[in-house]
Amino acid sequence: MDISIDFMRRIAHAAAAETLPRFRSQGAVANKEQGSFDPVTEADREAERVIRALISAEYPDHGILGEEHGSENISSRHVWVIDPIDGTRAFISGLPVWGTLVGLTVDGDAVAGMMSQPFTGELFYANASGAHYEGPGGPRRLTTRKTTSLADATLFTTTPALFKGDARLRYDLFERQVQLARYGTDCYAFAMVAAGSVDIVADPGLKPYDIVALIPIIENAGGVVTTFEGGPAERGGDILAAATPELHAAAMAALRG
Repeated sequence: MDISIDFMRRIAHAAAAETLPRFRSQGAVANKEQGSFDPVTEADREAERVIRALISAEYPDHGILGEEHGSENISSRHVWVIDPIDGTRAFISGLPVWGTLVGLTVDGDAVAGMMSQPFTGELFYANASGAHYEGPGGPRRLTTRKTTSLADATLFTTTPALFKGDARLRYDLFERQVQLARYGTDCYAFAMVAAGSVDIVADPGLKPYDIVALIPIIENAGGVVTTFEGGPAERGGDILAAATPELHAAAMAALRG
């Protein structure tokens, strides 16, 4: 099934009404994970609440999986996957590199998705018509760069500290092979792969709601998204996105050591 851009815009607008007034407002932050720091804010919870309400009203038979409010009807062929604020750490730090992620899977495959960054006024989305951008500079089709060599590539990861043991050693060797490595920016880095500004994102330990919305955006722009082992990315895990199939194969080989 196809999802209209009008519906994605409605979701983005409703979520922004909950997130933007709370951005840089010094609101309360709760910790979801004992012994670590996994922050959640009122903006996360309220944005997901309004997104779920819109989906349920428009597609009452569809399932929903959300980071903050759990799952419902996920045995459905159609399941929406929501991360109301991907990059909560950036959000609470006042950095505008977080985004609202909403994706749709059909029989487990990601077929449509959006990433909205309301502070910068940007919307990245993909449906049956392709991958698109709306925001500063005007609307355009999204197209990845044609980089095929690691030596010419820009690489992002959230932080090398997420790579543990031997995986950290392999990552460090991998990073030395690229032209430029930068850290952070969560979903924004993946969106920049689709936009042609970043070539590779390698992020271990992602959840489905961290990546499902981004898969069709990158794939419809010409890129490749899989696990580090080359499997489907929809269930999360260690995720590798690259601008071209050739670059993806080179990055995957480097990460395997």
